[in-house]
Amino acid sequence: MIAELNERSREIFRNIVDAFVETGEPIGSRTLARRLNVNVSPATIRNVMADLEDAGLLTAPHTSAGRIPTEAGLRLFVDGLLELGNPSDDERQSIDAGCTSAGKDFSGVLEDATAVLSGLSHCAGLVLAPTTESPLKHIEFVNLRPGRALVILVTEGGVVENRIVETPPGLPASALVEATNYLSARLVGRTLRDGYDEIMVELDDHRSQLDELASRVVESGLATWAGDAKGSSLIVRGQANLLDDVTAAADLERIRALFAALETKEMMLRMVSLADTAEGVQIFIGADNKLFGIAGCSMIVGPYKDTRHQIVGAIGVIGPTRMNYARIIPMVDYTANLISRMIG
Repeated sequence: MIAELNERSREIFRNIVDAFVETGEPIGSRTLARRLNVNVSPATIRNVMADLEDAGLLTAPHTSAGRIPTEAGLRLFVDGLLELGNPSDDERQSIDAGCTSAGKDFSGVLEDATAVLSGLSHCAGLVLAPTTESPLKHIEFVNLRPGRALVILVTEGGVVENRIVETPPGLPASALVEATNYLSARLVGRTLRDGYDEIMVELDDHRSQLDELASRVVESGLATWAGDAKGSSLIVRGQANLLDDVTAAADLERIRALFAALETKEMMLRMVSLADTAEGVQIFIGADNKLFGIAGCSMIVGPYKDTRHQIVGAIGVIGPTRMNYARIIPMVDYTANLISRMIG
């Protein structure tokens, strides 16, 4: 389709999209003529806009004389006309500061990275935490106080997880060492999926004080890792940003539908997990993907990888279709690459 547009049509279409991103409002031929760098009459612009509308790239909302891009038009723009640069120095510094503060575990890094992306993009930030298919390298229990212990899990891919678990009343400190040895012998060098069923069968056959602790650890701390994508952790930050551009009742209904989807999370998990199937940043615009039934919203997600260059999760933003793709795509890409380097 892009090859069928001449240079004049491309320039007019590009300016219509730019105006839509800036204001969210339809733009008419006279206003557009003032934006163009070339001398083109409003009549000529109207003819080009009519052709673009016939091609399904523009639409006239309500009775407005102006035009806005359709979702198909935005897709064409992103795929064929968008010029990407790099995040600004300030944006890179904000992302670096949010992701690299000392003393944070991997979950904390992901949460802070999501919050930073949300703040910079004025969209909702989201991240799919690893499902941890990588074999474990280390597992250790640390006593916190009576009734609570910290479980430290390190995968061969370099991902570190800290989890708080409840311990049986009166559990001696020596039991934590025994639990470390017990699970290390069965999990180190294996994926959680591989070791989970075997451990649970053994625990069913041998119940003891140690077995009770190990059972609680596996059931409350590890079982979610051994499940499918629905057991993954989806972090969402900055939903309130999605209300900033509400201008009509239809917009409000769209946002309500989006909030409902974010609450159930199943659809969002499926969407974000699509980053597992392709390299680089993925852009989903409106309803152009069958899994994304919420028209009027777009999602940009980038995968991050472990030390073996295998995709273990994805991070990105969700917002209105008129989000600033040229600015946000590089930010998402930079953040995903930074997380990959930190895992390494």
